[in-house]
Amino acid sequence: METTQKQIVLGILAHVDSGKTTLSEAMLYRAGAIRKLGRVDHGDAFLDTDSLEKARGITIFSKQALLTAGNTAITLLDTPGHVDFSTETERTLQVLDYAVLVVSGTDGVQSHTETLWRLLRRYHVPTFVFVNKMDLPGMTREQLLTQLNHRLGEGFVDFGAEPAARNEALALCDEQLMEKMLDAGTLTDADIIPAVARRHVFPCWFGAALRLDGVDALLDGLDRYTRPAPALHAFGARVFKVSQDEQGTRLTWLRVTGGELKVKALLTGEADGEPWAEKANQLRLYSGAKYTLTEVIGPGQVCAVTGLTHAKPGIGLGAERDSDVPVLEPVLSYQVLLPEGADVHAALGKLHRLEEEEPQLHVVWNESLGEIHVQLMGEVQLEVLRSLLAERFGLEVSFGPGGILYKETITEPMEGVGHYEPLRHYAEVHLLLEPLPRGSGMQFAADCREEVLDKNWQRLVLTHLEEKQHLGVLIGAPLTDIKITLLTGKAHLKHTEGGDFRQATYRAVRQGLMLAKSQLLEPWYAFRLEVPVENIGRAMSDIQRMEGSFDPPESGTDTATLTGFAPVSTMRSYPMEVVSYTRGRGHLSLTLDGYRPCHNAQQVIAESGYQPEHDLENPADSVFCAHGAGFVVPWSEVRSHMHVESGWGKAKPARPEVQAAPQRHAMAYRATLEEDAELLKIFERTYGPIKRDPLAAFRPVQKTERPDFAAEQWEIAPEYLLVDGYNIIFAWDELNALAKESLDTARHRLMDILCNYQGYQKCVLILVFDAYRVPGSPGAIEQYHNIHVVYTKEAETADMFIERVTHEIGKSRRVRVATSDGMEQVIILGHGALRVSARMFHEEVQNVEKQIRALVQGQA
Repeated sequence: METTQKQIVLGILAHVDSGKTTLSEAMLYRAGAIRKLGRVDHGDAFLDTDSLEKARGITIFSKQALLTAGNTAITLLDTPGHVDFSTETERTLQVLDYAVLVVSGTDGVQSHTETLWRLLRRYHVPTFVFVNKMDLPGMTREQLLTQLNHRLGEGFVDFGAEPAARNEALALCDEQLMEKMLDAGTLTDADIIPAVARRHVFPCWFGAALRLDGVDALLDGLDRYTRPAPALHAFGARVFKVSQDEQGTRLTWLRVTGGELKVKALLTGEADGEPWAEKANQLRLYSGAKYTLTEVIGPGQVCAVTGLTHAKPGIGLGAERDSDVPVLEPVLSYQVLLPEGADVHAALGKLHRLEEEEPQLHVVWNESLGEIHVQLMGEVQLEVLRSLLAERFGLEVSFGPGGILYKETITEPMEGVGHYEPLRHYAEVHLLLEPLPRGSGMQFAADCREEVLDKNWQRLVLTHLEEKQHLGVLIGAPLTDIKITLLTGKAHLKHTEGGDFRQATYRAVRQGLMLAKSQLLEPWYAFRLEVPVENIGRAMSDIQRMEGSFDPPESGTDTATLTGFAPVSTMRSYPMEVVSYTRGRGHLSLTLDGYRPCHNAQQVIAESGYQPEHDLENPADSVFCAHGAGFVVPWSEVRSHMHVESGWGKAKPARPEVQAAPQRHAMAYRATLEEDAELLKIFERTYGPIKRDPLAAFRPVQKTERPDFAAEQWEIAPEYLLVDGYNIIFAWDELNALAKESLDTARHRLMDILCNYQGYQKCVLILVFDAYRVPGSPGAIEQYHNIHVVYTKEAETADMFIERVTHEIGKSRRVRVATSDGMEQVIILGHGALRVSARMFHEEVQNVEKQIRALVQGQA
């Protein structure tokens, strides 16, 4: 009986010049998918089919190939290796089942390797490692393996080692593998497959792709240690790329995640707020430059579809959700200089067509100046864009000098208000703007009662918040790392139209920004600089001059290495300097590390000459109506004209509890409040005064709507109780005794105890367990009967999670935290939560259990 082949989608990733395309070529050749080995340097590689790729000898566009390894049908996606094309790689990651990370044996782990590894971890892609170029002088296997585990994290295992040594190394990576080794003394493929899928184990092979050394072992490993992704019954697919064939036909590349896609099937979606419905005219299975047509595509397969004109990279079709917003984004901006007499609007249309295909290219039209600007990752991408425009459209362009793409954020919460009421129109919106941690992007939420503002209007406000790139008031740069929450608003039964809320929402954002303290942000590089020992003094001096920072240098016999961070604006031209003063012996690796406060903010703001009050496209003023005519009220005076009051920033009166607590616990709470008052004095002496009442969050409040914390799992309730799970287990004698026999049993016993407690107390109970030592753990929030159980993500302790949640929901909710961690108690006090020691919480739980028993006996 013939076994069904499993289907997997496999990506190949690497730092440029690691031999990634050579390995792809070797895998296709050894699997029998191609008859002749091509070479990148000969310009005849099977996957580098574009003329630009052949000319430059690098992969620029992700490609697809089909091959079979044993019983596994593999769709191979070759991704760009150059840092300028990282966004294309990131989009591809979201449709992968597994990845092969190629590391150069001569260079080892490089800065872009670390960036790729962070992306693989973010998208939780199980990864195999192929260390290439082992035939050339360089580090040994042991040194490379040590470097992988040191630079990227633990779990890298040499699968070419002796079985006993390999199994011993595997057992140290995963608890379940350790148990299997202790029980059986050996490990099977069935034991290893789940550990690889969980990203606890990263199998490594060493070889030389150009000589076909180690390629068969890698193919065998991909067959033995992979499993197909679970598929939904309903149709779902994710679009990850748009391109065009040689005839100019638009190709929409997608991966089917559930059900099946048949030719001529009607696909639907939404683009720019408008619904669309189009037929999948052709389903093409590409392998290199050639393709075959098929009638149906099933789960785990990738195809290019013709006939779709609206689907964009990142969208989900059918039951599939949209992709996450890419982490990587352009940091440089260039003006497009057109040849004399060229039609600027025609050129803009051509650039927009390329923008659809290139996720890392952003095209911006400056209406007031009549200029086209492109936002890019780097200068290599600029050259490729120039070549594409000339080759495809016959348009010869040049570019102005590159500028830095700045961003803006705020450093304190602020309410923004907007009112729009010309004759026969009406809308008022109150928004809370709050700063978020670095790298959070923009987040939007609603905290408004439906009896105040109908749900439909609330949804409309959120739509208007999400549909626009909001600009700051320092230099007019895009906003980031801000959460905007709808607090309240008002509509008119007769006169309100949808566009009215758009105007009021935009004006509210802008008015809040004018009042808040804004901060200018600029992109920073993480760098790794290797120079001859005699040049290390010059290098350190240069980094300091460029406003950068670095760790103590690592010195070898001949070379020294500096790692650190520096602004893109000061360091972007430094690679040429390094080549010059080290006479070609120095090497500088640069990786984008996100946005940080601008090192020369005042200078940039002054040079921009931006005047927010003169920005007519982004007004902060409001429009009111009097005597049958609309009039403008300046942003600074808007508050005195508002028709509704949000209550933000004002103390709320307390109301009595509906059900009084037992006398003993009322006394205990009073004692805790008195202790907290003493702790508060210590806290303020050490860290400075807290600007809001730290105990206000415990006192009863009127709000009962969904909390601000961005997790949809939390239920609506008057009080939140966060429990530090392992802290309580080891503090309670009966649970501590259980934990010595089985930690899992103790964990479930605590969960059952807290289910009974919650059922009686009717609070929102969030039980938090540390999972921060689990490599690659993305974290999880589970519903266990009537309580929420949180397992923290990698590198996040229960303390950190509780502190973050307390900070979010403690502003407007009563929050108690059960823990005996002294430092955590001080931190949560600063966030306005009430602490409960493990001992006091134990007494409280026992008292509740007594009352439950009494209640049950009374009903019997």
